Amino acid sequence: MASSHIGREPKLVVFDLDYTLWPLWVDTHVEPPLKPDGTGGAYDRYNYHIELYVDARDLLDDLSRKGMLLAAASRTQSPDVAYKLLKVLDMEKYFHYKEIYPGSKVAHFERFKARSGIDYADMLFFDDEQRNIDDVSRLGVTCILVERGLTWQNFKAAMEQFRTRRSDL
Repeated sequence: MASSHIGREPKLVVFDLDYTLWPLWVDTHVEPPLKPDGTGGAYDRYNYHIELYVDARDLLDDLSRKGMLLAAASRTQSPDVAYKLLKVLDMEKYFHYKEIYPGSKVAHFERFKARSGIDYADMLFFDDEQRNIDDVSRLGVTCILVERGLTWQNFKAAMEQFRTRRSDL
């Protein structure tokens, strides 16, 4: 009976932004205005070069092509800069839901659940901060600590963890 869940995909995959999709904090490293660099990255006011982690765009492209629902969750103190950076990096198109504002990630997930109707057990979450992983996992979300940015390797391992966890339900 448990094997009937093997192969299940998450209904919503949620990504933190800072140090998960890109190697910086938007509220301390980036100063608008932002401009695209022509190769998928951007420059800020002081010519600070901003790029995504190597696998991030390809991974989001692949998930998007497969029709997976994606969301962005960030506790940044500078939500306006985060939104601008998503736009300049042409990343807005990937995310069906965005909760980008200071506060608890639990509040972000409560909104995702309310807006999408998706149960926490059907969500997969990537973040670089253990406190967020601890808080959100208490809701029943499968949470993955990303220590050096999102990679294909940690995504595949996360999918296996999600499937195994779902098979135990």
